[in-house]
Amino acid sequence: MLRGMKTPLTILTGASRGLGRGMAELLLQGPHRLLTISRRPCDLVAPAGAEHLAWSQDLADTTGAAARLEAWLATQDPATLASATIIHNAGMLSSLAPLSANGAGELAQAMRVDLEAPMVMTASFLRATADWPLPRKVLLISSGLGRFALPGSASYCAAKAGLDHLARAVALEEAEKPNGARIVSLAPGVIDTDMQVKLRGADPRLFSARQRFLDMQASGQLLSPPDAARRVLAYLAREDFGAQPVADTREAK
Repeated sequence: MLRGMKTPLTILTGASRGLGRGMAELLLQGPHRLLTISRRPCDLVAPAGAEHLAWSQDLADTTGAAARLEAWLATQDPATLASATIIHNAGMLSSLAPLSANGAGELAQAMRVDLEAPMVMTASFLRATADWPLPRKVLLISSGLGRFALPGSASYCAAKAGLDHLARAVALEEAEKPNGARIVSLAPGVIDTDMQVKLRGADPRLFSARQRFLDMQASGQLLSPPDAARRVLAYLAREDFGAQPVADTREAK
């Protein structure tokens, strides 16, 4: 990295595998300061010219994760940065079954990881960077299931719908500020990840939509994580990022 060169800063959750790992690999291909946050630390080694700090953090501990992030951001010098971005990618499924078949603890944990953590960590990010004189972005990885409900996945559908409306509300708030952040809740398309394996392997007696996901795999409709990562980061780089706070890579022009 050249002395005096300003670099982009990105904070990325859920980077140890799947879409998150694909994004981390792409971000580290150029000069970048990358903080990854996952239950299992992302093991990518940054090449020359890039920086990678990998945290092991249980995002179900939402207040702990948010406090740790805010304290770390306070140590960063915005004069060395070209931009600051947080990407909330981490997510989890509760049992694929009717809501009544899920235990209270399991549902609460899923909602903490899928909705509460992105909300409180976004608040910490916005607060810690409020005076930074540089572009700031928030990217929430949503899902088509936040817009089209399926039986047997109520908590995941609810959390992703919550991210969409969170983006709408925060976009209105940030638009009132002199250097407000831009925010988007983005559906990345259907990706062949471990989550898809769970959907295809669910008990059809409890998850009646299982065949839909089997058919999508059989017909070649699933994106690979690297392909999906390229599409998501291309959307993040658009000049009009934030013009529509709820978006879908499949509908992007």
